[in-house]
Amino acid sequence: MKTDSLANKVYVELRRKILSSQVVPGMRLKEDVWAKKAEVSRMAVREALNRLLGENLVVFGEKGGYFVKSMTADDIREIRQLREMLELGALRMAARQKDQGFITALEEICEDFTEMVEKGYIGGACEADIKFHETLVASSGNSKLVELYQVSNIPLFHMKLGKMQMDDYGQTDTEHRQIVRALKEKDLALAEATLIKHLARGEATALQVE
Repeated sequence: MKTDSLANKVYVELRRKILSSQVVPGMRLKEDVWAKKAEVSRMAVREALNRLLGENLVVFGEKGGYFVKSMTADDIREIRQLREMLELGALRMAARQKDQGFITALEEICEDFTEMVEKGYIGGACEADIKFHETLVASSGNSKLVELYQVSNIPLFHMKLGKMQMDDYGQTDTEHRQIVRALKEKDLALAEATLIKHLARGEATALQVE
């Protein structure tokens, strides 16, 4: 397998772990450790880390080395503001789509989220939460919006999920399902209001655990 393919393999795996809080903010990502885990060369790991560096998902330490990016209160507030603008726009475009098949996909993700929480598989719940919002954005049918959402480190907001209490998971599940139900019933106002409330609560939770 070519180095670029191996680097992409590591990139995908590391990105998934960062976004689902399986590696935590401030944690050092050692090239030799990840090369061994992924059974690739250190060069492939370095290429993957540099790609994540470009996405602002990792930072380079003062004394060298790559570290998972930590967030300040300002980061959290600005990410919530940006997410609100992009996801509300996506929600409105999705609601106008002739093909509403994405609603079934969102319902299935809700079921996955519930199952992961019930089993105590928090990493899986985090991934399902991320997938819910990414699917919602993709349902807009606007490739430029999807690209902007993916590269603007918005999913870092989900780092809060690894530290949430069980009632927070319950609220997340309820809000996701209400958004889907509102879309299904063509109640865009309710879907928008629920999404705004959902993101605002996420910001508050993230600030509490910082």
